[in-house]
Amino acid sequence: MQHEETMSRLYLQETRSTTKKYLKLIKQNNMKKIFLSLATVIMMGVSAFATGNEGTVSQEARNSFKRDFSTATNVSWEQKNDYTRATFSLNGQVLFAYYSNTGDLKAVVRNIVSDQLPISLVTDLRKDYTGYWITELFEISSDNQTTYYVTLENSDKKIVLKSEGTEYWGVYSKEKKESAE
Repeated sequence: MQHEETMSRLYLQETRSTTKKYLKLIKQNNMKKIFLSLATVIMMGVSAFATGNEGTVSQEARNSFKRDFSTATNVSWEQKNDYTRATFSLNGQVLFAYYSNTGDLKAVVRNIVSDQLPISLVTDLRKDYTGYWITELFEISSDNQTTYYVTLENSDKKIVLKSEGTEYWGVYSKEKKESAE
């Protein structure tokens, strides 16, 4: 469970700056345009990583990736101190696979849209968080478990929720937005 927390924190940190840049655009567009914009952002991120430091990625991670995702395309690599991240396309989706430096698959992450959530989680969002908009939504598969994270914002607050199973949400973090005065 601690590994999942570490992976989710890493992913949140990596995507937070991109989310902030597009927040203004997201506020102005309807939901259909939001999803198209997010897809564009993801593809831009993929091409940015394409020029990464592929030479330093361990052969173990590469071999494991080839075994786990043999039909993947557009693969790019990023090596960090404690993990290796492969960004790739599979069945028309952009995915992120996190490997230990010894080649063990630790988690697979993908951005999703709200209709891909279990119905109970969608219902809770609609019921408990009216007046908020979704700025980030992703799924982490790790250790045969799937966890969802959603970032919700309104003019005053930013809330990150983490799914507790597929039944309900727990608050992962909350922050008050600074006044724009």
